[in-house]
Amino acid sequence: MDRIGGWVATMLDRPIKGYEPSTPPDAAALAAALRPADVILVEGNSRVSAVIKYLTQSTWSHAAMYVGPIAGRMTAEGEPHVLVEANLGEGVVTAPLSKYREAHVRVCRPVGLTAPDRARVVAHMHDHVGLDYDVKNVTDMLRYLVPLPVPTRWRRRMIAMGSGEPTRTICSTLIAQAFESVRYPILPRIEASGDYSAREILHIRHHSLFAPRDFDLSPYFAVVKPTIERGFDYRSMVWGDDPAAAAEGVAS
Repeated sequence: MDRIGGWVATMLDRPIKGYEPSTPPDAAALAAALRPADVILVEGNSRVSAVIKYLTQSTWSHAAMYVGPIAGRMTAEGEPHVLVEANLGEGVVTAPLSKYREAHVRVCRPVGLTAPDRARVVAHMHDHVGLDYDVKNVTDMLRYLVPLPVPTRWRRRMIAMGSGEPTRTICSTLIAQAFESVRYPILPRIEASGDYSAREILHIRHHSLFAPRDFDLSPYFAVVKPTIERGFDYRSMVWGDDPAAAAEGVAS
């Protein structure tokens, strides 16, 4: 079962040929804009990514958290690992920011998260590094093999399928658990209390029901645009049909 599960995981994680990100990020601007506990959503290009995007009707198929430089973990070139993520077939791992240099990404930031709670969220991610993805549970991965038509009301349940064991996790589940640990909302279920004030009561959804797109849809996470954060002046842009720019190009 280990061998079969490993084979299925490898096949699902294989890149799809011909994929090109619509807007790859400015690496320097992205690195400068990030803060610990920021969630990075990724438009993946693997087979499993395509199915997740279908099931969630979203651009985003993967989520990672920026936690800052991780002691003792870096690439062979000396780049520090600054991300924690859960990957199919790998489990919870750390990664450098350059891993997504060529990917379409979005940064979602929890608004108003206090410094102590931010530290707890990051610590939760650190504590789970090394958790395995149990490839022996092949049936848990088979749902990603064939993207058959699935009624809208069942799609989120398809994402949430799994054994529920604490040693297994997927990307959005891990991050949802981290925010749940400090009772920070993502997309809570809201019910009226029934009293005269009609006060709303928030109920935290089960972490297994969260998908990457929920951090984008959440009213409690701000979308951070690194290019704008760095300082953007449209007047400084050079357009191809600008006569002055064309003349400068000929002169050079």
